[in-house]
Amino acid sequence: MKNYIFFTFLFAFLHLCFAACSNSELPVKDYFRFNQLGFYTSQEKIAVIDTLVSGEFYVKESISDKIVFKGIISDPRSSSFSNKKTVLLSFNELNSPGIYYLEIPKVAKSLPFEIKDTLLYTLGKASLKAFYYQRSGIAIESKYAGKWVRPEGHSDNNVLIHSSAATSKRPAGTSIISSKGWYDAGDYNKYIVNSGFTVGMLLSLYEDYPKYAKDISVNIPESKNNTPDLLDEIWWNLDWMLSMQDPTDGGVYHKLTTPSFEGMIKPSDCKQQRYVIEKSVTATLDFAASMAQGSRVFKSFDSDYPGASAKMLQAALKAFDWALKHPDALYNQQKMNEMYKPEVTTGGYEDRSSEDELFWAATELFISTGDAKFFKIIKQNSPDSFKLPVWSNVYGLGALSLIRHSRNLGTEGELIASLMGNQLVTYADSCLKGVELAPYAASYGRSKRDFFWGCNSDKASNQGIAFLYAYQLTKDKRYLSNALRNMDYLLGRNATGYCYITGFGTKSPRNPHHRLSASDEIEEPLPGFLVGGPNPGRQDKCEYPSDIPDESYVDLLPSYASNEVAINWQGMFTYFAMALDASFK
Repeated sequence: MKNYIFFTFLFAFLHLCFAACSNSELPVKDYFRFNQLGFYTSQEKIAVIDTLVSGEFYVKESISDKIVFKGIISDPRSSSFSNKKTVLLSFNELNSPGIYYLEIPKVAKSLPFEIKDTLLYTLGKASLKAFYYQRSGIAIESKYAGKWVRPEGHSDNNVLIHSSAATSKRPAGTSIISSKGWYDAGDYNKYIVNSGFTVGMLLSLYEDYPKYAKDISVNIPESKNNTPDLLDEIWWNLDWMLSMQDPTDGGVYHKLTTPSFEGMIKPSDCKQQRYVIEKSVTATLDFAASMAQGSRVFKSFDSDYPGASAKMLQAALKAFDWALKHPDALYNQQKMNEMYKPEVTTGGYEDRSSEDELFWAATELFISTGDAKFFKIIKQNSPDSFKLPVWSNVYGLGALSLIRHSRNLGTEGELIASLMGNQLVTYADSCLKGVELAPYAASYGRSKRDFFWGCNSDKASNQGIAFLYAYQLTKDKRYLSNALRNMDYLLGRNATGYCYITGFGTKSPRNPHHRLSASDEIEEPLPGFLVGGPNPGRQDKCEYPSDIPDESYVDLLPSYASNEVAINWQGMFTYFAMALDASFK
């Protein structure tokens, strides 16, 4: 953690020195857009300029100003939803490690960038470490967090049963312990639906890249045990999730929350009473799925987590049974507030259907148990096309698990897994139609539909993960190249020029909608967090610099619609960054 922060500031300092002291007297322009972490020596190297220029360009060594590459600027490319035109500067043939800059003769030069063999390793580690900063119910210590220390907040050892969740055995006002877990997003509440999705993504990362995950250490309190840090961090949330199951019937409370959001204050300063809110079928099925998946992953780490695997599988089976008996228990906060007090106004994570959650839960339980009754539900609820997984539609998580475990599912199971794989490749191919004319040289960002609340995760990262699966299924390097292009977009080759990860790049978010960052009295935000990204919906009513979809982003604390962080987005991005890095090892 300390190393990558040091090198980030060192590189920024070198940029300032470069701008002031370079032998070239041309102005440094910020209209050069490229991955601000640099380029792999062996992979595609493209920069974009969002203003019209033409002719020749140079790549020069940063220290000597020696020309090491000459190229021709591309013909203009057009956006499908704005009047903007871009041009590309391609220098793929340059494969020597070093620090360079781009120059358009007699016009401008770029800030320096690095070409290197390893590009995303520190980014992936930082994105995982971000979950440690999100921990609830623990003091964040300097030996693990550097200057980002804080006292313990939200021990959650006196959480009350809300009247909506009351039963004869656990009446309203009953106190329970529901400690640990991650704060959900910019707020301080904990939600099972989103936690289950996030855990599913991170467990999938381990199942897909176990060797890579075992080698990752991010300096957390559990780092000295025999379990990979990725799984140690996941357990912090799984252990909380287990406390959200009613032991009397197996149903799972939808969320643990204060009645209203806390202000921009430290966790230790929060005073509102916290409650567990009514059980829902979606929360219960997401719980069942993530517990079933966790049970098979943690089976190999019983020495550090004795009995955890068996406990999770038992909890998953009990939750699944409850969900089958309560198929209509969909969470509706408005209706709940009409019936129960105190009213609750925090995140709803509401859903109109639980069919996708049923499919995902049945999939994970079938893979973990082999019980044919779960396979029957899989067949009855299989999707007819691949859908990118998001918290509100988890069909994709089930599909990816079937693909991952296809060889262990029997003849019928392997056939369904093959169908899911074909659907995924079809989806990936649809994303690549016309990609050669993309204004920012990436599949993502070509349509105004690509920009919405959380698009940096739910579309850009998500689509990149689909490309990685398509690559694993086909070994066609087009998919791998386009996964990297989506990462290039997120890290600076985009319309705003932002690297959308806090603490990385030369222009990254400084004021995310994040209570932990806003209240810690430290100028820089907590590092390693992906922000939501451009959102023309602008639900926060902030003043945005532009209403063009890919420019509808503002780095302001109040902008929860474009600049918030969230564990589901973080889990998606952590998978993307680590899986992409592992793919280039």
